[in-house]
Amino acid sequence: MSEPTTVHDVVGDDFFVELVARFYAGVAEDPVLRPLYPDDLSESVRTLTGFLIQYWGGSTAYSEERGHPRLRMRHAPFVIGPAERDAWFRHMVGSLSALCAERDVDVQIEQQMRQYFEMAAESMRNSD
Repeated sequence: MSEPTTVHDVVGDDFFVELVARFYAGVAEDPVLRPLYPDDLSESVRTLTGFLIQYWGGSTAYSEERGHPRLRMRHAPFVIGPAERDAWFRHMVGSLSALCAERDVDVQIEQQMRQYFEMAAESMRNSD
């Protein structure tokens, strides 16, 4: 049996499903972020889950369905300033930290993911 080679190999699809579910539970109650999303969050949940699974080494179904992620372009219609960036990051890393603790995920994997989410949050910012 070969050693896992990607984050996805280590944590599996269900980790990302749960991560995104927790993240959007926070978004649903957040007065800064909630206005940026449609009333029904199910499509947002589905696409973010697929993106993260693909990004971290799992199935490429996201790109097969939606093409290149083009994250900055897809988020351009929304005003994302420091408050939105910080709220997004807070919900994502809060969800990540809790889930990693519950599942005893290696701290290096958690740190790698946290660094990615920090970079992603900042790269989506398009307003001061």
